[in-house]
Amino acid sequence: MKIIVGPASEELGLKTAKLGGFKKIGVINKKFPDGEVYVRLEGNIKNENVTIIQTTSPPQNTSIIQLAFIASAAKIAGAKKIIGIIPYLAYARQDKMFLQGENISINTIAKILNISGIDELIAVNIHEEKVLKGFSFPAKTLSAIPLLAQYFKQKGYDHAFSLAPDKGAMHIVEQAKKVLGGENGYLEKQRDRYTGELTVFKKDFNVKGRTAIIFDDIISTGGTIVNAAKILLELGVAKIFAACVHPLLIGDAEKHILNAGVEKIIGTDSIPGPFGIVSLAPLINNEIKALESG
Repeated sequence: MKIIVGPASEELGLKTAKLGGFKKIGVINKKFPDGEVYVRLEGNIKNENVTIIQTTSPPQNTSIIQLAFIASAAKIAGAKKIIGIIPYLAYARQDKMFLQGENISINTIAKILNISGIDELIAVNIHEEKVLKGFSFPAKTLSAIPLLAQYFKQKGYDHAFSLAPDKGAMHIVEQAKKVLGGENGYLEKQRDRYTGELTVFKKDFNVKGRTAIIFDDIISTGGTIVNAAKILLELGVAKIFAACVHPLLIGDAEKHILNAGVEKIIGTDSIPGPFGIVSLAPLINNEIKALESG
């Protein structure tokens, strides 16, 4: 198996290739003055199975076009099978129609990637796993929550209280609990479909004098984390951390979260940047090894 290291995940791709001893295929990329994207593969992949490691974090439209062009180039170059490993899959949160006239964005993205040459797609902590069942080609999601929980365990925070921002994320804290032990719980929240305004309802948890970790798949504007932190502080928590797989942290999100009483934000390198403290390389390496043996 050869790894094509996409420009949006260069560091993660190189880590994964080194960890697994995989042959790396580089990508020359540039933007023309008018903003159009150019990519060229470095290396022979004819009759080879290849994986492309390329996240689609902001600027997501550029990252998606790069990925599509890389897959198409690999197909033209004679790759036998092309597997797209996409640490952060953009547009995954638009997975159903909420209002009349909307597009189901993730289905459109999947079609674009499949037509471009991707035979199989592997994402990490996609927002709703069930959306993958609607894809016309094999697709699956991996979970990085155990990696995040292991980070906190190594830092001495085993048996911390694991909090999900809503009931739908309980599967996340259940995964964390298997590593950390301790108790867990979730908050009730409601979002206005038109304004996006979020309302979080207070619940009672046994967190007084304890450490709590708020786990989520994505932190974007940080509103959910801020509301959760306020409730935890009212309940007398001693220390709060925020952990997520995809640390988007748009605008002043970091500032708002830290001002709300969160000590530190820990994310993975699904999105390159200062919050990508926990690497996905071991998770991706294990998946590629499984693909080779299977």
